[in-house]
Amino acid sequence: MTGTSSDLRPSDARFDSASADLRWQRVWDERQTFRADDGSAKPRSYVLEMFPYPSGRIHIGHVRNYTMGDVLARAKRMQGFEVLHPMGWDAFGMPAENAAMEKGVHPGGWTRDNIANMKAQLKRLGFALDWSREIATCEPEYYGHEQALFLDLYASDLVYRKESAVNWDPVDMTVLANEQVIDGRGWRSGALVERRKLSQWFLRITDFADELLEGLGTLDKWPEKVRVMQENWIGKSQGLQFRFDLSTGEGLEVYTTRPDTIFGASFVAVAADHPVAQAVAAGNPAAQDFIALCKQGGTTAAELETAEKLGFDTGITARHPFTGAALPVYIANFVLMDYGTGAIMAVPGHDQRDFDFATKYGLPITRVIAASAAEADRPFGNEAEAGDGICVHSGFLDGMAVVDAKAAVIARAESEGWGEGKTVWRLRDWGVSRQRYWGTPIPFIHCEICGVVPVPKKHLPVTLPEDVSFDVPGNPLDRHPTWKHVDCPQCGKPARRETDTLDTFVDSSWYFLRFASQPADRPFDPEEIKRWLPVEQYIGGIEHAILHLLYARFWTRALARIGKLEVTEPFASLFTQGMVTHETYERRNPENGQPLFFSPAEVERSGDGATLRADGQPVEVGRVIKMSKSKKNVVDPDEIVARHGADAIRWFMLSDSPPERDLPWSEAGIEGCARFVQRLWRLFGQEGAGGAGADAHEDKALDRKVHQTVDGVAKDIEALSFNKAVARIYELAAVIEKAGYSASRTNAIRTLLKIVSPMMPHLAEEAWAKNTFGSLGLVADASWPAVDPALLVDDEVTIAVQVNGKLRDTLVVAKGSDKAALEALALASAKVQAALGGGAAKKVIVVPDRLVNVVA
Repeated sequence: MTGTSSDLRPSDARFDSASADLRWQRVWDERQTFRADDGSAKPRSYVLEMFPYPSGRIHIGHVRNYTMGDVLARAKRMQGFEVLHPMGWDAFGMPAENAAMEKGVHPGGWTRDNIANMKAQLKRLGFALDWSREIATCEPEYYGHEQALFLDLYASDLVYRKESAVNWDPVDMTVLANEQVIDGRGWRSGALVERRKLSQWFLRITDFADELLEGLGTLDKWPEKVRVMQENWIGKSQGLQFRFDLSTGEGLEVYTTRPDTIFGASFVAVAADHPVAQAVAAGNPAAQDFIALCKQGGTTAAELETAEKLGFDTGITARHPFTGAALPVYIANFVLMDYGTGAIMAVPGHDQRDFDFATKYGLPITRVIAASAAEADRPFGNEAEAGDGICVHSGFLDGMAVVDAKAAVIARAESEGWGEGKTVWRLRDWGVSRQRYWGTPIPFIHCEICGVVPVPKKHLPVTLPEDVSFDVPGNPLDRHPTWKHVDCPQCGKPARRETDTLDTFVDSSWYFLRFASQPADRPFDPEEIKRWLPVEQYIGGIEHAILHLLYARFWTRALARIGKLEVTEPFASLFTQGMVTHETYERRNPENGQPLFFSPAEVERSGDGATLRADGQPVEVGRVIKMSKSKKNVVDPDEIVARHGADAIRWFMLSDSPPERDLPWSEAGIEGCARFVQRLWRLFGQEGAGGAGADAHEDKALDRKVHQTVDGVAKDIEALSFNKAVARIYELAAVIEKAGYSASRTNAIRTLLKIVSPMMPHLAEEAWAKNTFGSLGLVADASWPAVDPALLVDDEVTIAVQVNGKLRDTLVVAKGSDKAALEALALASAKVQAALGGGAAKKVIVVPDRLVNVVA
């Protein structure tokens, strides 16, 4: 693929992306161009985008995410790094089981077909990925190693099993994560979620709460908002755990983060499954009915905030430790056994849930915190007041600031022996059991003689059976006729396999380690991990700010604690990209008034309006929002690639919007990008044109512009400021187009070709090959252009020349020219003399390198 500069001229044919894209993608594949070399002596750079769920189609959001990582990975290679830029598939999960139920297909076949489709789409976009390291979490070659790691954590007491309250979907017959409970109903079935107690497997993430919190302070290349979200999720708080004496003669432990409000307590509430509640219900059918009602609610924070606050008066009272008042004890639907002690001191004046409850049941609401003593008796409005201030109506605490009052109450409780200061965490241990088929089998066996027994590692992987049925709800592993029946590995007696599978967040908590090292006999080689980790740049959506990123951090620290790794933080730098958005198009259904949405392909835009192509009638143009299938405002990347080529869509993803902000999709925008691809093609065709005579001189200003652009683009890519790099490239292209033919112009075109290649790799390879450089190899393997520091500094400046403060002329002079020289040049200007009208200047004010102001 070589040629001469005469092969291509501005009048030549347009860049044929359809053929060039496929040709260069095939070359990269054949040459294994982007395969990372573990044996390389180069400095290493690990660039990773969050791997996708194989839903069947790549969407525009994926394209933006992967284009950003791809540009960085390609630039790093050109800058001399050995780059690891892998791809894989987060392939387990409920959508595959839903497809099995709805379409009558096997989850494995559905998933693998989707992987094949999406892989082809990614290749069509020309991403510089190391496909030799491709993994899919649904393959035994991956999840068998995950099972081994799970057993290692179990052996170190970081995995345990206990009975726990869960969200249970009675239709899908599975445990739901809190995030899958929407308005009290299962996200897929719509059934009212129940609270049940099941034996579940847990990971001891709370053992790492302090480490995870402190580690956030080292992640200075993470977005501040992500660190704050994790800090709040971990939720370290200091308060008082103390005992109420009950009228039954027993004690009731509660925990509060606001001991300063203790004088405002007007009732006590316990969870439905608290021992006090269970004791009351044992002889009280009404209490039993209320507890059953509580179990129908969800357990998410959002559910507890929005659900109607309901209670059952147990008839028991609790003695206030300071006032001696008898506070009624309620069973309440907003108190959970898994949080704190399962019982609360309720202060309605300063907690909204308590306020709502007290309002409903006519309980006292007392102000014990006020902005000042004068505000002590100000009545409440319709809400609790949670702010700081001083204590009022609080006995010995009156007048104290909140922080002092907290310390005083804790000191009294400890000295009198009814409570103690305590640090608690919002973070709870990670329940990883899921009653589903399409997930990693949990490698344990239940034996009536030996109890719960780990599967011997020599018997891993425990693979999923293929012959399963989804014709009835529930977990197919539970009803499989043979799979779960095995002999106990300890005593040899008949036993049964664990039929729960692991939460899919486990699969994505260590995949970045397997990308870096893939020995057949173990999950990874720690020495290889040490060389590649931490990931230099991780890119993904803000929606993963808490769970995925927190779990990945925990998993890495847990493996380090048991001696499997030395690294503790997996991702050195994190970038959360904005979404791609599009306006919506809709009409109202005449039958029911519900909106009917139409895709961009179905609509013809004209000015501010739009019509439906099918009937020519108007449709309403709606807001620009995140692309979603339900609103049909999605754009198919394949259609854009087919129409404009891969480089045009890549360029659009990098243009205009800062990458952390949302990117509005527009047809005009993508068409403009396609035109710029052709414009560069014509410009690259002029490399070497003009003849030897024209090439004999240099253009110093152009040389300086080239070096400044190379330096700026490199820094912009490193900072992921792709829109700034794009602007610099537009500017350099315009300067080159206006420049006369010269050796400098030839070099500028060649340099522009290199620095644009990470963004438009197909165009760059095609032009590189046609402009005699093909014999030098691929532009993907070329070095990033060197920068001359001397040319980064402008040695000429433009001086504004004013007369009485009005601009009359400009001067281009050597930078640093002295005042006398600038004054002389300004007064010699014909335009200045004309403005003076033949008179003499009274005064000349000179600001070096900026302006000369002549005062007449």
